[in-house]
Amino acid sequence: MGEVREQVSLSSRVLAAAGHGDLVWGHASARDPEGRGIWIKAAGWGLDEITPSRVHLVDDDGRLVEGEGQPHSECAIHSEVMAARPDVGAVVHTHPPHAVALSATGQELRPVSHAANMFVPPAVPRFTQTADLILTRELGAAVAAALGEAKALFLVNHGIVAVGRDIREATVTAVLLERACEQQILTHAAGGWPSWSAAEESLAKRGHIYHEAALASVWDYLVRRLPGEGARG
Repeated sequence: MGEVREQVSLSSRVLAAAGHGDLVWGHASARDPEGRGIWIKAAGWGLDEITPSRVHLVDDDGRLVEGEGQPHSECAIHSEVMAARPDVGAVVHTHPPHAVALSATGQELRPVSHAANMFVPPAVPRFTQTADLILTRELGAAVAAALGEAKALFLVNHGIVAVGRDIREATVTAVLLERACEQQILTHAAGGWPSWSAAEESLAKRGHIYHEAALASVWDYLVRRLPGEGARG
């Protein structure tokens, strides 16, 4: 399972480089190809510190199956979202500052920038049942229900959940959501009369900008930016 561990490791470091680091909190996961659970970073490490050896396999009850280290207490976010969404191969849960701040205001994400068009319309769903940690499978299932068929979810006063068909797509989705939130906050801070794309234009831009090949290129770019990775090409 070296490849999946490498991909989760890369995702973690990409997220850190993109401003998603929160000391030792936050995690990305990928579905185990053999259906045994999720590959996720071990607890106690920052996203920027993750190597393949710090990625382990955890079952649906949060128990360690393969690898070393203490499992994260919020593994249920990942396992329950994947249980509810067969189309999802990877999940990111982080606490990026602009997304946390914007969702706490109660504002909807608006397509004031290219990045936001990946997500809206419709509105990004919001999970408000609790701002505490998602420590049980029941709460994980509630998060999955709130996410529905969306690409991302605001855990209000807590963080975000972003999903994708694979770890590359889930990671790029999380990065773009934080960029979109930052751009909206900048727009409001500038004053005046903020404008944003109408729904029809937003959907057109989504198709033009965020197709599968483009997302793969963004992933490759984000990996190249990591120290030591660009030289490998």
